[in-house]
Amino acid sequence: MGKRRRVEERRKKRRPAVAGGMIAVVVGGTGFGVWALYGGGAAADEGSAAAANGKQVPRVRADPPSATEAQSAATRFLTAWQQGKVTGAAAATDDSAAATALLTSYTKDAHITGVTLTAGTPSGTKIPFSVKGTVKYKNVSKPLAYDSALTVVRNPKNGKAQVDWHASVVHPDLQDGDTLVTGESGTPPVKALDSKGGELTAAAYPSLEPVLDGLREKYGKKAGGKAGVELRAVRGKASKAKKASDKTLLELSKGTPGTVRTTLSPTLQAAAEQQVAKTARSSVVVMRPSTGEILAVANAGHGFNTAFNGSLAPGSTMKVITSSLLIEKDLASADKVHPCPKTFTYGGWKFHNDDDFQITGGTFKASFARSCNTAFISQAPELSNDSLTKQAQQVFGLSMNNWAIGVPSFDGSVPVQSAAQMAASLIGQGGVRMNPLNMASVAATVKAGSFHQPYLVAPSVDGRTLAKASRTMSSSTVSQLRELMNYTAAAGTAAEAMSGLGPDYGAKTGSAEVDSQDKPNGWFTAYRGDLAAAGVVQAGGHGGDTAGPIVASLLRMGG
Repeated sequence: MGKRRRVEERRKKRRPAVAGGMIAVVVGGTGFGVWALYGGGAAADEGSAAAANGKQVPRVRADPPSATEAQSAATRFLTAWQQGKVTGAAAATDDSAAATALLTSYTKDAHITGVTLTAGTPSGTKIPFSVKGTVKYKNVSKPLAYDSALTVVRNPKNGKAQVDWHASVVHPDLQDGDTLVTGESGTPPVKALDSKGGELTAAAYPSLEPVLDGLREKYGKKAGGKAGVELRAVRGKASKAKKASDKTLLELSKGTPGTVRTTLSPTLQAAAEQQVAKTARSSVVVMRPSTGEILAVANAGHGFNTAFNGSLAPGSTMKVITSSLLIEKDLASADKVHPCPKTFTYGGWKFHNDDDFQITGGTFKASFARSCNTAFISQAPELSNDSLTKQAQQVFGLSMNNWAIGVPSFDGSVPVQSAAQMAASLIGQGGVRMNPLNMASVAATVKAGSFHQPYLVAPSVDGRTLAKASRTMSSSTVSQLRELMNYTAAAGTAAEAMSGLGPDYGAKTGSAEVDSQDKPNGWFTAYRGDLAAAGVVQAGGHGGDTAGPIVASLLRMGG
């Protein structure tokens, strides 16, 4: 992605009223003492200052909490929580209402008793601690143990050193608005199988943890299983908006699982897991263009399924869709001369190419292969505000919120925009948002010649209807898109990653600038034979160097 004015990235509490329960009283941990409960806290250090009118007004401190203050605040919170004094624990946080609700629910709804909290070695104002207790439900009980952490901050309203409240303090698998509930699960467990009939587990394939949760949520009641008793993280509105599924944290009594077969290839899934493990913040998806079957999905960070649910600007990989639009409107042709100036101004913004390069007298194919931004931005005056949106929806099946792959997923967003934002969308910035699943589907559509909605569970399992595109590209447009992607894989920005994989292949690189990052997100989408794949490395740099090797290694396995 070249230099230009950056486009701001935008991202797309069932709380039962309950009362506290009995909790054992034990406090331990490095660097903590009883003195911390009664002295040395922020309140003791607060002073007052004379106001202009002569009255004394409180001085609100704004400096970071000291190590002593952090330990004092943490001890107050942990001791009160352990003693079952919810009000006192909540008062030690900067959001007493939210803390009260979740800490109360911890005993009433989650049925956790006999809690012992042991503080670890502080790291500045971050205090790790371990939790041990017992989950009891009717005649069933089971020990519970996990690690968590809290951070102490200076409350800007009162100057006190207080625990920075988030639901993750209570349990690291909680997001704000989530709750903990123990009971007879309304959703039976499922035994997920790969395409060969082998069992898929999070232990063998760590990236599949959120996928397995999604399969249970979707098919648990349909697969013939019987529910057991569990402690579960029940998602709130914010988590559900991110497509997060409820999660089992502790199984008190086993249910009888039903069976769900997926399209995942055990060989490709294992390889995808290995690839993303080598690169932080990486995600990848592999699928079959001729059918839409998803063969692998993997994420370096296992808490959130970026590959299916991410919402990120795709950078220059979006030029595949834009190219199809320009070719259809006779604004570009693979082998015809096409402008690629150093800069192009539209909507008041001056857009640049990387290092302000230009191509004089070059073809559109050359501009695509080198990822010339201005070759696409220069065509903005000839397009309507909704041209790209319609192309993404009608040809590539994106941005209609109707994919049904078998688990929660995001099927991209290409909103109608105007002026500079519309121009930025042509090169995968502006308001455009995608994830590796979406971009793998784009490459698959080019390879297959028409859109096949990706799916993880065959529609015959539950009779659901897959999304369809309203029209297909002409054979000429498809042929030119393949020529563009093939040339990029052979001699363009994707050549190094795709070396040795030809001749039936194609690729497109991309990088997307994000305001809070020093390096752009690196993207890569490609096909080879009857495999298509896409990946992203967040804050990784250029896609050919970061996501490219991950994608190419998986395509190489397809033979």
